[in-house]
Amino acid sequence: MAESAREELSALAAIFCGPGEWEVLSHSETDGTMFRILTKAEGLMGEDVPLELLFHLPVNYPSCLPAISVHSEHLTRAQSMTVKEKLLKQAENLLSEPMVHELVLWIQHNLRHVLNQPETGSGREKCTFATGTTVDDGLWMTLLHLDHMRAKTKYVQTVEKWASDLQLTGRLMFMGIPDSSENLQSRCGLKWKEMQREND
Repeated sequence: MAESAREELSALAAIFCGPGEWEVLSHSETDGTMFRILTKAEGLMGEDVPLELLFHLPVNYPSCLPAISVHSEHLTRAQSMTVKEKLLKQAENLLSEPMVHELVLWIQHNLRHVLNQPETGSGREKCTFATGTTVDDGLWMTLLHLDHMRAKTKYVQTVEKWASDLQLTGRLMFMGIPDSSENLQSRCGLKWKEMQREND
């Protein structure tokens, strides 16, 4: 991570020093740094809207845009996505310089205007390098392990709804429960007998 990014993290820790305002979630020389900032911004009716902003600074930040997540109990999922996209668009103007504090200040002053605009979402995150080329963030995998399913159909519907709401794609696999071989074969395109042989 660049020296300017390290200095920015120190400055952010000093700025957001209130209870729970700042938390480093992870730090790695290969994966970068992930942290959370809790702040407030003015909503549509002039009320204070609590915002949880998650930033992931990759190792080549600030030459590359940070990944941003926005959460608030006062915003719909679509509004949160819109806020995220506006923050990323604003970040493009600040590329190659420390930008997190500027982004937090920007959303504190502009949340009301962002929420007034039509909700649009591309659902695609891009990383822009100094050369001007763009590349996708890449594939990633998350495993959700559920034990003791009593109503498998309901669980499947819930997981599929979550995946749809979060614009995720993937596969459902069922192992170790009765009549799971047909599910596994139909959903994953795998032959259950071959998998059993591999696991033996």
